[in-house]
Amino acid sequence: MPSVAFYTLGCKVNFYDTEAIWQLFKNEGYEQVDFEQTADVYLINTCTVTNTGDKKSRQIIRRAIRRNPDAIVAVTGCYAQTSPAEILDIPGVDLVIGTQDREKIMPLIGQLQEQRQPINAVRNIMKTRDFEELDVPDFADRTRAFLKIQEGCNNFCTFCIIPWSRGLSRSRDPQSVVNQAKQLVAAGYKEIVLTGIHTGGYGDDLENYRLSDLLWELDKVEGLERVRISSIEASQIDDKMLEVLKGSSKMCRHFHIPLQAGSNEVLKRMRRKYTIEEFELKIKKIREFMPDVAITTDIIVGFPGETDELFREGFEAIKRIGFSEMHVFPYSKRTGTPAARMEDQVDEEVKHARVHELIDLSESMQLAYAQKFVGEVVDVIPEKDEKGVAGEGYAAGFSDNYLQIRFEASGDLTGKVCRVKLTKAGVNTCEGQLVRILEDSSRALA
Repeated sequence: MPSVAFYTLGCKVNFYDTEAIWQLFKNEGYEQVDFEQTADVYLINTCTVTNTGDKKSRQIIRRAIRRNPDAIVAVTGCYAQTSPAEILDIPGVDLVIGTQDREKIMPLIGQLQEQRQPINAVRNIMKTRDFEELDVPDFADRTRAFLKIQEGCNNFCTFCIIPWSRGLSRSRDPQSVVNQAKQLVAAGYKEIVLTGIHTGGYGDDLENYRLSDLLWELDKVEGLERVRISSIEASQIDDKMLEVLKGSSKMCRHFHIPLQAGSNEVLKRMRRKYTIEEFELKIKKIREFMPDVAITTDIIVGFPGETDELFREGFEAIKRIGFSEMHVFPYSKRTGTPAARMEDQVDEEVKHARVHELIDLSESMQLAYAQKFVGEVVDVIPEKDEKGVAGEGYAAGFSDNYLQIRFEASGDLTGKVCRVKLTKAGVNTCEGQLVRILEDSSRALA
């Protein structure tokens, strides 16, 4: 039996794509082995979001070549899309394929088995207008299924390389999304996370069809309990979207809405297409439609030109808006983007100090948000305890508003919908008490 080993760098979309590529190998009779073992084919799915992503991708490629010099080494993903020549310069690389044409992987591997001539199968991503259909019917952790509905981005923020590695925004056919959702529910999943490179841009390339239309379609899927959107821009939450939040019982009370900076001056330099006032107003509106909603965000700290004064201004705005959690990143130069060439780069130590300030703020906001729910009963779907969050005799999972709650449990409750009373708030994990297990959800997970 031929074997294949995978290594994935980068974001959730990449992990989804790797799973999809594994399905192609599985259909050809391959078995999957650990990346540290000897395999016939190594496939590395690369990331290029930062310069470090490139470097790490190169290290992993070399590691595979050393592990088994006779193996076919194939490289895909964002770094493969933007720098195929750089990758083919590494002796031992057999195939470079970018963020499209993945259905050609198996025929190309076949070609390589007959004749070992390195192949560059990367073509211009900017000319691609179709969503690449890649199905993933199953996931390893079994409680949340990811469903990729969109690819690419039209925004061209000044710090970001991704439009060049993923192309322009294109949407998956709505019927295809619904079919895949039904398939996932049939496989026992209760929660689907809609994902993409710019998920909220779904429908930008479709005639009169938006993300809100798709959500109403998913609302009708029987047996599906929860729909979560991995990330969405404030501007993409329009009135139609707000109606869905209000009317659909499946929509999770959680949105990840990237702010990136709290000052208009910095937002303008980033080419984010909103002001802090517009953002704040939109969040207020979302909260009116969906009280108690968890809103998480991304912040980039120390963007070129961010003075102490602008940072303070941003800090106050962030505090005013109030998030349930923030992902804070120090700005890092990405070669090939306008921001990397800007004057007024911020000193690393200054960045570091600002990151710490924002992480402290994030933790206090997280705790404050969780405290609002002490004494309330929420639905939690426990996940496999791979990281040891729960511990012996306990289960842990997320509520629909993204609180991670651990509680005492006898037996395996993975994937079941549990009513849990929140007893103690915590920054990352809250404590709770099992009230009951919802019966209709006990359809055994395969």
